[in-house]
Amino acid sequence: MTAGTPLVLPFRGERYARPSLDAVLAPPYDVISPEARKVLAARDPHNIVHLILPEAPVTEEKYADAARRLAAWRADGTLARDSAPAVYVVAQDYALPSGERRTRVGMLAAVSAESYDTRRIRPHERTHSGPKADRLALLRETRTGLESIFLLAPDPDSGLTRALLEVTGTPSAAQGTLDGVLHRLWVVTGAAADRLAGRASEGALYIADGHHRYETAVAYAKENPAADRVMAFIVSAHDPGLVVLPTHRVIYGAGRDVSHLIEQWRLWFEVTPSGLVADPVAHLARAGASRPACFVALPGDGLTLVLRANAPLDDVPGLGQNPALRSLDVAVIEPLVVKQILGAGTSTPTLTYTPDAQTALNAVRKGHAAAAVLLNPTKVAQVLAVADAGAVMPQKSTYFVPKVPAGLVLKP
Repeated sequence: MTAGTPLVLPFRGERYARPSLDAVLAPPYDVISPEARKVLAARDPHNIVHLILPEAPVTEEKYADAARRLAAWRADGTLARDSAPAVYVVAQDYALPSGERRTRVGMLAAVSAESYDTRRIRPHERTHSGPKADRLALLRETRTGLESIFLLAPDPDSGLTRALLEVTGTPSAAQGTLDGVLHRLWVVTGAAADRLAGRASEGALYIADGHHRYETAVAYAKENPAADRVMAFIVSAHDPGLVVLPTHRVIYGAGRDVSHLIEQWRLWFEVTPSGLVADPVAHLARAGASRPACFVALPGDGLTLVLRANAPLDDVPGLGQNPALRSLDVAVIEPLVVKQILGAGTSTPTLTYTPDAQTALNAVRKGHAAAAVLLNPTKVAQVLAVADAGAVMPQKSTYFVPKVPAGLVLKP
């Protein structure tokens, strides 16, 4: 597909022929554990998990099994294709870990599956071949987009935000609750759909989640030139419900003595003994308001590290001279703090991740973990800046909530 074609278009989606989607929605395939898959599969024989994570005694047969199920659901009326091209507005009502409630509004549309070289779609992660091979095999058999990717639109004048919110003032066509998140869906056709697609096409789009799925769609489009569109959930970067949670690091392993690291850290950071502050999250937000920072929770103690204004970062692995990367808390903290703690003991360490600060802190306070490194969340503007610079973020840099579920709309 050439760069001159519209970036975003309406499409004729395929949907469950029922107004309540509670029993058929599922999280994205890559966050579903084997145990969660069993629960979802038992919830309804038509739950979308049967398609996105098919099971069969022989691995190669599972993709064909998904295709057979999909054909059967079409034949028996479980799924029905809309008669006209549309964009599908989705509102997600959810609660943050703090208890605060938010609503994120976006739209499902057909986005050009094209090389990153055009710079119309911009990534911020490096992908791995394994997941792409799996998704490509499934796509070849089903010939259907079963899940969407998640894109951010810069939307500098918030025009897309306002237009989407207008749609949510009308009765929805379907809704479903998954993991405490209420998803409401509206079908927008005709000139109104064209206007929404046009607004989303006004600038480059940025991948928030779904790098593997996007690259799979591009590979499939090379095999099948007519399949040159991928289903994407597009959200304005200025949507008030758009939230990125931090991904805190929890380090397990006996004998982690970090006391000898403190003097080394002072080369790069202002190190302040912070004890067991009442609210480490709020404390860290204040401390790191203008510079990369972290809070290191230790058994019975805590340290606040704030990057020095003149810190010698030139030789820090992975940073280079890229100002977009140097502004990322995680890009600085990962090599200078997390990896140092991992190497500060004789036992083999284990590193886990959580968006919940209380979970991380409790692991240390109860003596299960050696240390926890709390981070401030990556800002949406930072994600866009890294992608604009053509750089790659460290692993586990962003955690957009809520996830975009499978089962709202399919794209044949």
